[in-house]
Amino acid sequence: MLVNVMKSIYKSMFMVALGMAYSMQLYAHGGLSLAEDMCKLTVGPYTMHFTGYQPESTQEQEFCEDIPMIGRTVVALDYINEELRTMTTEVRIIRDTGSEENLDAVTIFHLPPQVYSNGSVTFEHGFTEAGKFVGLVTVRGEKEEYVSRFPFSVGAGGKSNLPYIIGVIVLAAVGAIFFMRSKKNKTEAA
Repeated sequence: MLVNVMKSIYKSMFMVALGMAYSMQLYAHGGLSLAEDMCKLTVGPYTMHFTGYQPESTQEQEFCEDIPMIGRTVVALDYINEELRTMTTEVRIIRDTGSEENLDAVTIFHLPPQVYSNGSVTFEHGFTEAGKFVGLVTVRGEKEEYVSRFPFSVGAGGKSNLPYIIGVIVLAAVGAIFFMRSKKNKTEAA
């Protein structure tokens, strides 16, 4: 009886660990999406590849949604559509206050409109506080203007599932050892 209970617990812990390992990979924000292992930012009919880095804190790990920690953040927007190379691109990061009436008052970073004929917009910003923000990417052509608005948070680095996964694995290992010992004790008693 105890052996069957331990087997069931061991299997359940293993499944929870697997689920936690993959759960962080399956969500999207606003104009950003994770498709085919590529972070895409949709701006009207156009698409950009979005990549963020925090060299001092997460080294080479890329992100395309929430920013894990405060500090220096490097962002690259690479055009997927060639048409964007002749249009201006403007980037603005604002505090998410619920109102965008006075953009200048809530703006924490602004990259003025410019043509990026090389197809890549790169900038960096040092986030000094955790919180909720909104990224605004505006592209303008001769007769058109499109804005992508995507909310994100900064400094929620505690979202990592790694500590929980390690804990579940340790519990599973302890359960397996207990199971093997109880099985060995039953064999010796018989």
